[in-house]
Amino acid sequence: QVQLVESGGGLVQAGGSLRLSCTASGRGFSSYNMGWFRQPTGKEREAVGAINWSGDNTYYQDSVKGRFTISRDNAKNTVYLQMNSLKPEDTAVYYCAADLRGTWGVATRPILYDSWGQGTQVTVSS
Repeated sequence: QVQLVESGGGLVQAGGSLRLSCTASGRGFSSYNMGWFRQPTGKEREAVGAINWSGDNTYYQDSVKGRFTISRDNAKNTVYLQMNSLKPEDTAVYYCAADLRGTWGVATRPILYDSWGQGTQVTVSS
């Protein structure tokens, strides 16, 4: 079982930036499609962005386009989510997820992902 560990969350003022990292254990990372999701308190989990195994295809939720950037470094088994111009409505627990079989490309449905990190809290104050 692949373990995913997120880091980089915290408290930031509106307009600020954070970079989330998600590092995978073991071998095979370069074949995984990866996703970033978030879950605000009391709401459903939603896809924020996704990146395919090679990094040449990405997806962004409309509300984060132009502000968030997803990238990956396969040599470091790590996927990143750079978040700029943060807004209070970006406040949520952020999760990374892996499609271990590389089947679904830049998928947005949580059920299509096999492994999940523990989540990291991002709080944006106004």
